[in-house]
Amino acid sequence: MRVQAFAIKILMGALCLSLPGGTTCSAQSSTLVRIDASQPYAEPGPARYEGGAASSTSGSTIAVNSRYLVRDGKPWLPVMGEFHYSRYPASRWEEELLKMKASGVDVVATYVIWIHHEEIEGQFDWSGQRNLRAFAQLCAKYGMYLEPRIGPWAHAEVRNGGFPDWLLKKGPTRVNDPVYLKHVRRWYGQIGQQLNGLLWKDGGPVIGIQLENEYSGRGPGAGTEHILELKKLAVESGLDVPLYLVTGWDNAAVPDRAVIPVYGGYPDAPWDASLTRLPPAEVYAFRFSSRVASNMGTIGSAGKSGADTSARAPLPYFTAEIGGGIQDTYHRRPVIGPDDLAAIFPVMLGSGVNLYGSYMFQGGENPEGKLSTLQESQANGYPNDLPVKSYDFQAPLGEFGDERASLRKMKVFQYFLNDFGEDLAPMTVHPPDRQPANPADFSVPRAAVRSRGDSGFIFVNNYVRNYPMPARSGVQFEISLPHGTLRVPRKPVDLPSGSYFIWPFNLRTGGVGIRYSTAQLFTRIESSGVTILYFVALPSIPVEFALDSATVGTIKTSTGEIARDSGMTIISALKPGVESAIDLTAPGGKPLRLVVLTQQEAENAWKARLGDSNGEHLLIAAQDFFADVESRPEHIWLRSRGGPKFAFSVTPPVTETPRANLPVIRAESNNRVARFTAEAPERKPELKFSEEKAAGDAPPVALGPAPSWRPHGVAQAPPEAVWEHAARWSITVPKNALDGLSDLYLQVGYRGDVARLTAGDRLLTDNFYNSQLWSIGLRRFIERNTHSFELSVLPLRSDAPVYLELSGHPDFAPNGQIGKLDELRLLPEYELVLICGH
Repeated sequence: MRVQAFAIKILMGALCLSLPGGTTCSAQSSTLVRIDASQPYAEPGPARYEGGAASSTSGSTIAVNSRYLVRDGKPWLPVMGEFHYSRYPASRWEEELLKMKASGVDVVATYVIWIHHEEIEGQFDWSGQRNLRAFAQLCAKYGMYLEPRIGPWAHAEVRNGGFPDWLLKKGPTRVNDPVYLKHVRRWYGQIGQQLNGLLWKDGGPVIGIQLENEYSGRGPGAGTEHILELKKLAVESGLDVPLYLVTGWDNAAVPDRAVIPVYGGYPDAPWDASLTRLPPAEVYAFRFSSRVASNMGTIGSAGKSGADTSARAPLPYFTAEIGGGIQDTYHRRPVIGPDDLAAIFPVMLGSGVNLYGSYMFQGGENPEGKLSTLQESQANGYPNDLPVKSYDFQAPLGEFGDERASLRKMKVFQYFLNDFGEDLAPMTVHPPDRQPANPADFSVPRAAVRSRGDSGFIFVNNYVRNYPMPARSGVQFEISLPHGTLRVPRKPVDLPSGSYFIWPFNLRTGGVGIRYSTAQLFTRIESSGVTILYFVALPSIPVEFALDSATVGTIKTSTGEIARDSGMTIISALKPGVESAIDLTAPGGKPLRLVVLTQQEAENAWKARLGDSNGEHLLIAAQDFFADVESRPEHIWLRSRGGPKFAFSVTPPVTETPRANLPVIRAESNNRVARFTAEAPERKPELKFSEEKAAGDAPPVALGPAPSWRPHGVAQAPPEAVWEHAARWSITVPKNALDGLSDLYLQVGYRGDVARLTAGDRLLTDNFYNSQLWSIGLRRFIERNTHSFELSVLPLRSDAPVYLELSGHPDFAPNGQIGKLDELRLLPEYELVLICGH
């Protein structure tokens, strides 16, 4: 018998026969998704890119090849989040950076917005919340990398795209005009001074610079010629960094070898002229043939096409603007949910992304202008009207620092990238045999594989914003690999509508081979000599592990059933939960523990060190979380909005009850988890308010001019004179309102068009009505000794040409308008500070 002509192989969950005519497997399924990943693995080659200084004074290095970033010689797949320092109070930068770090963000991206720093020609302002140097130093303090996006033009929904008004009077911009370049050289020089000594080569956090933004200029002195000139000016200004980036959409100009393009995409397109629900967004469909969306959002919406440089240059797939939310425009006000953002992760990663950048990650508000307001508006020649102050962006971290549900869902994927990105980054992308015809085609399951040799990950998305996807019955994945065929799982499973996930296959850790898991890999910690892998159970999908029996010494599971079949050890019927675990040893005796958390537990779980010498823990709490591991002793903050009670669990358990600013009680403890409670003294600050003026009749909404790329004009935000028709309420909070609290939120439920919160003649923040409760953190105002406010609500007209995602039609008055205050209350935010160590 010739072995190569006939062999029986027990491979990855199915009995497969390798015959001269091909391979057949015994398992059958009603929805079989076939993916060919059998090609021999090809190592990445050199990138077609020439960057700056790659070595730090510490000896660390950052390099790039044709597929991924390399840090200190190892593959690196970082998580990047956008935070505009000049749009947030400097006194709160540290808290927000710590929140970002706690959620798995490695790199902070930030626009350096010209008009925020030189609104008046020659008068540079780098003070207060405009202090770029202080912001960069904080990033360094907390071990976070920084990627300034230095323009000159930024967009960022800022007045003139960030250009000062005076600059526009000098002549042509965004081309190699001598006058323009003279001012750019001075601008870059100022940034170089701010970041002097803080670049990667100096041991600092600045590893990259983005030049320009959304740049599609062409012609003499424009296009790639202009980008090359900007890079030259940046280097001359001292900005010598490993990575020089440009945005890759909007028909981008990308000079060969000089820069790396970054891409993105959003769950909606509030710049679109449509007043109806948009077609399915392309960010929920895998990108197998291009790295760039046609319009950074949805199919069928107006906008310039992108330039995909990946086909002509071996460069890794990086992103900078994957929607971490969306900023409502006056004419279009989508409401973005947590799943709208989290479901993009498996799609983009399964498409080959090796730098995951979210925009925005931290919301904010425009600073005070010296000569004008600083928002994008049609009044100064831009296509959309934005709120004057608020740049909340429905981001994972809101305008006032509140942690949203989207942060927790995104963190599940970000922790995965923190711990397993080194494995994922080198892996290549393999599409399924059948793919959707377009983002609106729901007939075909959406999946991809990234693999290296026989190991890899399956990426699945059955979620599209605003469109119910069909449930997929009896799904099984058949993956052709270099050494056999894999079927996951052994028996077909039903995938619910709205599900999205990443499954590992042929994962080897601690000597144990995990053939596959139908729970998503989450994070990894080392504790008391034990490696613990945490997984996440997916709603309505049974948890099953298939292990390579030859790599398992002993095995014990707290729940579920163990079966052995054809060289595999199968654990099924496992009940998810922090106390449920599979304890294994490899043949050499090294221990490994597999824990499957519920989805809620995973979303509430944060990596933490609690001062003992036994390694990391997960702290599970529904309250907002952040930690300062650099402080001695280390501090962990939990914040609770609305109620004074705290409850948190620690796994693996700690033997001592943590010290804290409040009495902490150990409620329960076993060998898997310790549970604690605490309670702050309840505070009920008195809110006084009264209606000062009833709403009048708002005039009709005007349309602005149509830009060349949009079919018609869109509604313009009401001019200042219209605010005389707004309803107004006076609001007072007591001077001791913050006593015993970390913040105090004003909850505003209203129905209208636009609302403003003011103090005297100063606009504090504003809001375009989108049916959601408006929540305003008052701490930053009370700390400036402001206790009296005025709330104004401008009526919404029934004929206003604006798009609102509403569950029901507003109850308009007989005059066809509505301007009502439905709810106004204070929501205290309490704080528990755990002090870990000595």
